Amino acid sequence: MGNTLFDQLKKTGLIDEKKAKQIKKEKHHQNKQKAGKHVKKITKSQQIAQKAQAEKTARDRTLNQQRKLAAEQKALTAQIRQIIKQNKVKESEGEIRYHFSDENKVQRLFVSEIVQKQLINGILVIVKVGQKYELVPLEVGEKIKARDPQCVISLPNAPEKSSTEEDPYADYQVPDDLMW
Repeated sequence: MGNTLFDQLKKTGLIDEKKAKQIKKEKHHQNKQKAGKHVKKITKSQQIAQKAQAEKTARDRTLNQQRKLAAEQKALTAQIRQIIKQNKVKESEGEIRYHFSDENKVQRLFVSEIVQKQLINGILVIVKVGQKYELVPLEVGEKIKARDPQCVISLPNAPEKSSTEEDPYADYQVPDDLMW
């Protein structure tokens, strides 16, 4: 029973020892290649499941990104509120009305004469916290503007001299402290 086909062919003389080893080696290689090429066939249900998983992963990624952005915005708002709370001018109440524009609407604050001069000279800046307006020093206003430019209502700008030669009213200065 131990006689294999190779043994029988060797006894008959059809195959010699060297040829038998070569055939055995080739057969072994073929078996190894078949085992390595074993490919699974993916069914339609598996393809649908993989597609649904990929869509879910993409949706989860966008939701996580939105949550991250919302958390960053919330932290930034809290940071701005803390900066304003620590640096706001406390003695700003007075009887003089100071007018400024916010979102194309004219708003007003009642300030003292000293605070009014500081606002005009650009020493103080108006910032918006929710629906309330606060006064802070210029340096603090610049820090807040770096974090969120929409919070800062008035920052002194460098005067623009674009067409002073053509302006017939260039000799007449408009005062900044006009009372409305």
